[in-house]
Amino acid sequence: MKSIYVGNLPFKTTEAELNDVFSEFGQVQDVKLINDRATGRPRGFGFVLMDDDGALKAIATLNGTQMGGRTLKLNEAREREARPIAA
Repeated sequence: MKSIYVGNLPFKTTEAELNDVFSEFGQVQDVKLINDRATGRPRGFGFVLMDDDGALKAIATLNGTQMGGRTLKLNEAREREARPIAA
């Protein structure tokens, strides 16, 4: 399984829409759109979890394409680096 970072999404994008787009490349296991903690508003990016082959095809095909007037930015998601704890 690979996690795909999907950036520069239109703020109106739903998880169902993203699932539909990525399901053309393989079985989607999970879709998660990220919202601002304080306001609850969409931040314009999310993650799609799918099988390795489908993920690589989706990244190669969809990176740089348009969705809702915005140019998508896709890459294989990396683990978030640990942030130092504020004293």
